[in-house]
Amino acid sequence: MRLRLIIAAVACALAGPAFGQESYRIDPLHTATTFSVSHLGISMQRGSFGRTTGTVMLDRAAGKGSVDVSTVNSGSPPRETLLKGEDYFNVAQFPTITFKSTRLRFDGDAIVSCDGELTMRGVTRPVVLSVTSFKCAIHPSTKTPVCGAEITASVKRSEFGMVKNAASTGDDVNIVIAVEAIRQQQQDVK
Repeated sequence: MRLRLIIAAVACALAGPAFGQESYRIDPLHTATTFSVSHLGISMQRGSFGRTTGTVMLDRAAGKGSVDVSTVNSGSPPRETLLKGEDYFNVAQFPTITFKSTRLRFDGDAIVSCDGELTMRGVTRPVVLSVTSFKCAIHPSTKTPVCGAEITASVKRSEFGMVKNAASTGDDVNIVIAVEAIRQQQQDVK
């Protein structure tokens, strides 16, 4: 069973003012989506959404894009089974998590945050994603434009119906997306 994550937020980080409508391919070797949550108030438990792949279609005016993330990976098969089950992500009933951007915020030419709506387990809530380390350059090996950023957010799992183990598992879940994407030539875009 797979959990699919579609995030328009990646485009928020990559839709810099120097670019118009363009297509970028997420570089799975240099992109990771991770989460962390407190356990018993004494340690942070971390996991990832697996291999991150996809294509980001950039439209500066609309701030649109998407990325697919394959699965939940916590480093512990029993915990992954629990996370994919009905009490947490409920992958069988809700195999997709989506984020749709509604507004980009800038500091000069740099994108610093992205407002939008996160839908998880059939519940939609407003979320603000912070964008740091936004940079674009020409890749030294491929001579192709490449952009990257670090995107962070914090959500309350209880707001999405994940209330199991409230005594031991914290309500605040921190999400970090380290993304790098390579611009595609027009003929590469499908």
